[in-house]
Amino acid sequence: MDSHDQSESIILYAPEASAKIVSTQRPRTEAKWTFWLLTAGISTTFGAAIPTGYNIGVINAPANFIKDWCNETIFETYGTVLTEGELDTFWAVVVSIFLIGGVVGSLGGAWLADRLGRKRSYLTCGFLLVLGGICFQFCRAVSSVELLLLGRVLVGLAAGLTTSTVPMYLTELAPIELRGALGVFCSMGVTGGVVVGQILSLEEIFGTDELWQFALSFYVLLVITFFVPYHWLPESPKYLYVIKQKRDEAINEIKRLGGKNVKDEYIKQQIESMRSEDIPNSISDDEETQRSKPKQRSLWSVLTDPTLTLPLILVCALQGGQQLSGINAVFFYSVSIFESVGLSSTNAKFANLGAGCLNLFVAFFTPMLMEKFNRRFLALLSCAMCAVFLFALTFVVYFINHVSWFSYASIIAILLYILFYQIGLGPIPYFIGSELFEVGPRPAAMAMGSISSWGCNFLVAMLFTTLQSAWGAFVFLPFTVTCVLLTLLLKYYLPETRGRHISSIVPLVSNGFRSKPLVPWS
Repeated sequence: MDSHDQSESIILYAPEASAKIVSTQRPRTEAKWTFWLLTAGISTTFGAAIPTGYNIGVINAPANFIKDWCNETIFETYGTVLTEGELDTFWAVVVSIFLIGGVVGSLGGAWLADRLGRKRSYLTCGFLLVLGGICFQFCRAVSSVELLLLGRVLVGLAAGLTTSTVPMYLTELAPIELRGALGVFCSMGVTGGVVVGQILSLEEIFGTDELWQFALSFYVLLVITFFVPYHWLPESPKYLYVIKQKRDEAINEIKRLGGKNVKDEYIKQQIESMRSEDIPNSISDDEETQRSKPKQRSLWSVLTDPTLTLPLILVCALQGGQQLSGINAVFFYSVSIFESVGLSSTNAKFANLGAGCLNLFVAFFTPMLMEKFNRRFLALLSCAMCAVFLFALTFVVYFINHVSWFSYASIIAILLYILFYQIGLGPIPYFIGSELFEVGPRPAAMAMGSISSWGCNFLVAMLFTTLQSAWGAFVFLPFTVTCVLLTLLLKYYLPETRGRHISSIVPLVSNGFRSKPLVPWS
């Protein structure tokens, strides 16, 4: 794809800000999947990412049963009978408080990632998920709607923490060649978790009046099972080397991650890449002075640093745009579209589940896509084609009653939208922050991106039904516009990051919107 796939640039900054750049090329040893890389990827995916998606997908099918229980419990506890409108409002709180928890959890992700480390942040995710599951399991036994709400808050906090820290943890473990492939494990997990939650909450399984609490809490079995290897998982070498200044421990983790037959050349390359991030882009202090300074960056210092403005906008636009592209709205609306072609309500729900399975099926190929294709190409193709098929969906849904075959055209538009969404806009936002930011500001940047994602998710959840009632088919136009604007932003300002060391990417976007990230740079 480009020369950076075969060699690594080590950048040394000269006294003139980004004026003199010395680049040395070193042949890169071939990266390979090792036991601890796979173990970390599988553990975090099944232990945190899938439960995050599970809690998104599980709540819809048994909603009526849970609402009836809430109404009865509130009456028994407080002697208050909720009207239909009040019950709908209360249920909206139950659903949306998870998203609010996601925002708060994302905000705390930056602090935890630096204070506790990447690995312990993952442990915190698991702890919150288990506590939430316990609340779900016993809320009915003790007749407490408060316990149900607390459970939703706890899993929301865990979800925000997961999306802000787990992709960062995985990309810092991986060698450059496998950074994208390992980084999409979190995206795959969330996508798969939604489908698993939808399946287990069907009336044929746990989605009944007697068993809905088991549907809500079932994911805890995954968390407990896949946290078994936690004690032996490696900590991020970059965190140890740059943030904690524990050089020997970092080198030991590199050796473990590299496998039994790891070569000295590979270890040297990893140390050089960490060393380049250990020397900030500064023009005033010598190297030793810079090394003695703390490498942690507060959220405020990242937000106010003009050299980080453009990459921060890119991360937040991608994560927020992922939600404002309308993926959740499309899944919400697809049931009624499937019904329009003659499917029963039950069959339409199964067809909607099939669309979710397509989303998951495509997600399984994303590690290979991230390894073989450039990020810019996949992101631009994904955003542009999502805009095309969202506009097509708007058009055919508006005229669906006038042209008989438009019902089938709408289904095709939905399936193609899902296909193109999952090759770029679905997975890339989760880890792109780890490729645009060095170790110091990375936790804050990932936290801001995660906040943008959960905030926009909350916005869509709150407004979509109202806008759908007012606008009809035209409700998809704002999502179309989002995809168009995102395509333009990425076309002009997203640098290619695949196979390139972060120290060679940071200067490309350090000059705000005056940056020229697409100019050949060596």
